[in-house]
Amino acid sequence: MKYLQIFLFFCSALYTAQDIRSVQLFNPQTNDETPVIGFNEQLILRFDDLSNSSTIYRYTIKHFDRNWQDDGLFFTEYANGSLNGMIDQFQYSFNTLQAYTNYTLTFPNDKIQPKISGNFELIVYQDSATKPLFTKRFCIVEDGANVALNITRTSDARNPQINQRVEVQAVGNSSAMNSNLNSLSLNVIQNNNWNLGVYNQKQSSSLGNKILFQQMNLVFPGNNEFYYFDNKNMNQPFDMVAQAETVDGVNYTYLHPVWAFPLNYQYQPDVNGAFYFRRNDLGIERNAEREADYSWVYFALDSEKTNKEIYVVGGFNDFKASKKNQMTYDETLKKYIAKIYLKQGFYNYILATKNTDGTLNLGEINGNFWQTENLYQAFLYYQPFGRNYDGLLGYGEFRTPVR
Repeated sequence: MKYLQIFLFFCSALYTAQDIRSVQLFNPQTNDETPVIGFNEQLILRFDDLSNSSTIYRYTIKHFDRNWQDDGLFFTEYANGSLNGMIDQFQYSFNTLQAYTNYTLTFPNDKIQPKISGNFELIVYQDSATKPLFTKRFCIVEDGANVALNITRTSDARNPQINQRVEVQAVGNSSAMNSNLNSLSLNVIQNNNWNLGVYNQKQSSSLGNKILFQQMNLVFPGNNEFYYFDNKNMNQPFDMVAQAETVDGVNYTYLHPVWAFPLNYQYQPDVNGAFYFRRNDLGIERNAEREADYSWVYFALDSEKTNKEIYVVGGFNDFKASKKNQMTYDETLKKYIAKIYLKQGFYNYILATKNTDGTLNLGEINGNFWQTENLYQAFLYYQPFGRNYDGLLGYGEFRTPVR
């Protein structure tokens, strides 16, 4: 009897285990995956639970310093309201092979409101915030400075793959910038990828209420335009999809293979690594939140076998390498293959190799070109006089191709 109880408990745990997928945090005003808002704006969080349960999840927020390190602030120092809130707005999937529950949270709301600017994490959990199901970064920005970026071509014989240089100009809108000049610093990231950034840059010069960041180390690899695919219609092959099929109630999407090491740059419009869920049946656009289905997506790279670890990365997995998105070599097909379970829609992705220090190289396979269009984002931090936290004084971004 004892063993039967243990077995039933184990089975119950398996049955109720969460399988959280398709996490999005975006600005509904711009439909943009960049989670940066002012005090009077809101973000929308959406995710799916493939266990198809009606679990009530909870969330809280945590403030961090300019380097995304714990700054030790208490909740009451950076937010008003309750320590945690409930995510109780959900809907069940409809007309899909994969059953799931779609959750939505509009934030900030009447439960929790950040009261200072800076870096935050939204923490989603079931039982304890110390055991989160997932976290998503976001920023609250003040209207303390206008931040403008300019991107130019650069070359460096010592670093031949670094070929886009960022220059930043900040103009203060109030006395906050001029009265806190010594505490100002700048972080710049590329394509919403927090792993690819230049941090803690001090001003190179100033003139009145204008400060400049023109350091030679504000440089980034140009990489290449993102690959993409669109499987909004899974009944037949679509954009960059070679074959689509449904076998035993499971969808499969096979992408056209891509090639490594291109010799020349070719302009291809992209969304800088972002992704959007969509379902379109015979010209009818469905409600992707609850009607978009799931599919095993097969990624393929035509290549000889190498000693490099290769990963499929993009905004959909926060540009992080894991076993779930690692490619393996098929000796028969002479291709690298990855199989990832994804909600249908439009995706940008890129193939990354892993460096010896664990960082990812996004240009080794895809190519590296100064002409590539990238999204650059500049964050101007300061420590308000008499305060013990890093605030975000201004934010700016640049999306125009280098010419």
